[in-house]
Amino acid sequence: MSSSASRLSLATGVAIVVGSIIGSGLFIRPAAMAQQLSSPWLLLLVWVAAGLMSFIGALIFAELGAMLPKTGGLFVHFNHLFGAPTAFLYGWSAFSIINTASVAAIAFVCASYIGQFVPLAQCSEELILRYPLPLPGLGTLYPLKDIGIKAVAIILVMGFSFINAKSLRAGGRFQQVSAIINFSIIALLSIGLLTSKTGSITNLTNAHAPADNWQLLAGLVAAFTGAFFAYDGWINIVSMAGEIREPQKNIPRSLLLGVAICMFIYILINFSYFYVLPVDAIASSALVAADAMRVAQGEQFALLAGGMIVCCTIGAINANVMATARVTYAMGRDGVLSGWFGQLDKGAGTPKNALMLHGWWTTLLIATGSFDLLADMYVFITWMVYLLGAVGIFYWRYKEPAYYRPYKISGHPYLTLLFVLFSAIYLLATIYKDITLYLEGKQAVIHSLLALVIVLAGVPLYFISPGRRKVAGKID
Repeated sequence: MSSSASRLSLATGVAIVVGSIIGSGLFIRPAAMAQQLSSPWLLLLVWVAAGLMSFIGALIFAELGAMLPKTGGLFVHFNHLFGAPTAFLYGWSAFSIINTASVAAIAFVCASYIGQFVPLAQCSEELILRYPLPLPGLGTLYPLKDIGIKAVAIILVMGFSFINAKSLRAGGRFQQVSAIINFSIIALLSIGLLTSKTGSITNLTNAHAPADNWQLLAGLVAAFTGAFFAYDGWINIVSMAGEIREPQKNIPRSLLLGVAICMFIYILINFSYFYVLPVDAIASSALVAADAMRVAQGEQFALLAGGMIVCCTIGAINANVMATARVTYAMGRDGVLSGWFGQLDKGAGTPKNALMLHGWWTTLLIATGSFDLLADMYVFITWMVYLLGAVGIFYWRYKEPAYYRPYKISGHPYLTLLFVLFSAIYLLATIYKDITLYLEGKQAVIHSLLALVIVLAGVPLYFISPGRRKVAGKID
């Protein structure tokens, strides 16, 4: 897809992993997680456990990525392992939810913090309720809610889609600079919070026990969903394997270094939040990072923190926009979708058509959804894919034991089996939690089931796709 001279380095690979992960969930999800668990230490334990599971996932997918280092990522892997129908359904899932709802949710966070500086339009509650979008059996969407935030988010997504369509090098250079900015922001935020004269370690001892076992289960599932959203994004580097120098070496290194760095940062920042704010204050915060800095250092520093977070989330938007359209590009390149999606821009060598298609679909998701809906759908479908990928490790080693493996996951089969079992339990618990909250009137839409309906809409698309029979012969 690109010459070796123009391919992305290990430094850029790590920057893409870190930039894809850090930049959204870290600055907004801790509030909802504190609300759900009401225990600082339990919440920190969730961050550790989610980080470890993400780390194991990175090990698993490093093996997959190194074995078939081609642009298109899991689309290529699933076709090789399970055949064309599974590959197509993954490609549809990647386009319709995984690679677009994630960008939409990150853009929501960025736009929310921009709202600290620029008044954003809001519709009245009456107007919002007047124009609902009902989803029979699944709930109701309200497109006019947060209309100003949605407008800014759409501008950000389409702007970076255009930048990455113009130049691969421009997107890569921006991401390296953005990663440096992100590290600086995290360091300044941590120092600002931990040096607060009003901070107290006793904030970490204040906790409220859940009313019953159901409340604890629902809180844990929701908190893990928030943590997984914050950690996710590391898989993007696998989708860009064909554009990385020495991918057999640099994909595993990028994944392992990137996830380890982010895990340390997340635990440090969340500890800092609790050092400054009690759990009740975090639970009621709309913009937790800015509110924590306001208490720690004053209003001016809160605004400074908000501005830095805007820069950080912008980097995450760019990293995800740059990587995620590659699956759709691969599907067009190999005849699964229209060849229009697989065309490269003649001047820039970028998958311009796929990038712009992603931009427009992400715009639709932003316009009709909400942050919680988009984030929850994204995490649910993503972990279904991760479960299938982990099963694929077992199947691949059984099916082709002699296949050259430049990198092999340590601890297999035990770590891989642990990942499979955890993923399956988490997904089942999420469906149970969503249905229960919907029936209790605490959730407007059954997030996980809506995500499944969108994914299953890809089944008839596969059978009407004119190129579906060509996939197995062309993709590898």
